[in-house]
Amino acid sequence: MQLVAVLYLIMPHLVKRIVSKKSIRRLSPYTESNTNTVGKEFVLKRSPITQPPQVATARVLVIGDVILDRYWFGDVTRISPEAPVPVIHVQSTDDRLGGAANVACNVSALGARAGLLCIVGHDEPGTRIVELLDKSNVYAYLERDPALLTTIKLRILSRQQQLLRIDFERTPAHEILLAGLLKFEILLPNYDVVLLSDYAKGGLTHVRQMIKTAHEAGKPVLVDPKGNDWNRYSGATLITPNKRELIEVVGHWKSESDLRARVDVLRSSFQFRALLLTRSEEGMTLFSDAGVLHEPALARAVYDVSGAGDTVIATLATMIGSGVPLAEAVFYANRAAGIVVGKLGIATVSYNELFQD
Repeated sequence: MQLVAVLYLIMPHLVKRIVSKKSIRRLSPYTESNTNTVGKEFVLKRSPITQPPQVATARVLVIGDVILDRYWFGDVTRISPEAPVPVIHVQSTDDRLGGAANVACNVSALGARAGLLCIVGHDEPGTRIVELLDKSNVYAYLERDPALLTTIKLRILSRQQQLLRIDFERTPAHEILLAGLLKFEILLPNYDVVLLSDYAKGGLTHVRQMIKTAHEAGKPVLVDPKGNDWNRYSGATLITPNKRELIEVVGHWKSESDLRARVDVLRSSFQFRALLLTRSEEGMTLFSDAGVLHEPALARAVYDVSGAGDTVIATLATMIGSGVPLAEAVFYANRAAGIVVGKLGIATVSYNELFQD
């Protein structure tokens, strides 16, 4: 049964850290938007987009936690006699690349060159990830750890609704993480943009060093954050939290002006050049030195919000790697998110889908 409503949600995970109100700075005036959107009192106008960008030359290196998204589809017609739970008759299965692998696949689907640096186990799910990456257009740079249990998210669905999710995971060893850091330094000169996809599975233990190395090489760094320790992302060019993730770091805001002030303090504290807040049915808002820009959500039927955040940051990185201005990149990321939530399960958005009239 098809679900209708909320546009896209990006899954929450975090622990609270509140920015002191005493440190909030006064706001400077901004041009008012002529659209009735969130924060209209200080939202900047985006210049009209005249033609789609050419993304084939963009080179994006994705680093982070790789997940095997496993789906079991079937029908539920009875309740178990053993316990008051539904019995599903599994009729088909599907394996898809999740986490940082899904981010890389989204970059590739848009037509850019996607590199993926990650760690997987020497187990059946790890081998399945290798097989799926071989079939994709992603340049995979894998470290395989015999002691690692490859992360799996098993989803059980009936009639397009998720009944249950089962997770399997383990943190990678220190030695294999150091090998990944060395490989990152070798690969960096071959890419234009660095994208750090953090799913809190341990793959980005050396994230501070990666950001430092990337900046020394003049490469922009985009981060999809997890956890409440955002100090580890200090110096990132752009960070893309969802609404609940940001609340856990800066606290609840009372107004759009209060939100702007809190984000200003956050960006100043951690030296983020920009922050893109994804706001579910309210769209997404970009905070940068140029001001604040809001893109309203695109209303459409929603099948599944899984992986929508991956699509957002992958589209941003691809556009930035193509030389597209940040405000325009946000427009395309918002459009891509609106498309991907209309698909069931972990999915990507193609170039033709994104740029069709």
